[in-house]
Amino acid sequence: MILEALRRELLRWEGVTEHDHRFGGVEFRYQNKELGHLHGEKLADFPFPKSIRNELVASGVAEPHHVVPNSGWVSFWIKGEQDLPQHIKLFRMQYDRLAQKNNKN
Repeated sequence: MILEALRRELLRWEGVTEHDHRFGGVEFRYQNKELGHLHGEKLADFPFPKSIRNELVASGVAEPHHVVPNSGWVSFWIKGEQDLPQHIKLFRMQYDRLAQKNNKN
């Protein structure tokens, strides 16, 4: 259910595609750059610059990545459908950041 709702939203965004993730799960990309990926419907991981990662962790929005905690990656544990808006917000932050970066080139 969560994955389907996420697909409906993310695949409407220009340039977003869905792929199998190399460690299992589903990955969403914007123009071949990873926005984030899901491991089932309980865990999502996002690659942010370390400064953004630090803000997200400090504010309690996300946790340090479950495997590489000292990287820019964050993990977002999905407890249920009530977490979908925040989950989409993290994807949107990444999308806006990459789209803005892409428009500067």
